[in-house]
Amino acid sequence: MNIKEIKELINLMNENGLVEIEIEKDGMRIRLKKTGADMEASAGQTIVIEKTGLSPTQTKEGTPESIEKLATKTVEIKAPMVGTFYRTPSPEASPYVEAGQTIEPGQVICIIEAMKLMNEIKSEIKGKILEILVDNTEPVEFGQPMFLIEPL
Repeated sequence: MNIKEIKELINLMNENGLVEIEIEKDGMRIRLKKTGADMEASAGQTIVIEKTGLSPTQTKEGTPESIEKLATKTVEIKAPMVGTFYRTPSPEASPYVEAGQTIEPGQVICIIEAMKLMNEIKSEIKGKILEILVDNTEPVEFGQPMFLIEPL
């Protein structure tokens, strides 16, 4: 189970108002549980990932240790508006950022087109891009995670 699958589980929990979910896949069991003072509000909640089992053939990427590490030391950059996500300033240009790249505060990392206006989205933190969670030209919702960042 990789980070993208875990993020999908978290989104499933949020969309359906679930407080806890437990899944077993490929010999690994993951339990996600929301904690916080107000379980009804989705903002400000913490997701706890518990590791409960690991098969000897599990790959390093999907190990509970790596998931726990990523879950505790990452920041999501979320869409500030509804629109269409663009990784490049024009179709023939290279992407603003790539996975593995270090970004600085104020650096443009993507564009979101909303109502025919191109809105540059800038990083608010210094960090390393671990994963780009949205494909180019894909629609995004308000608050949808777009980038997974390791703060530096």
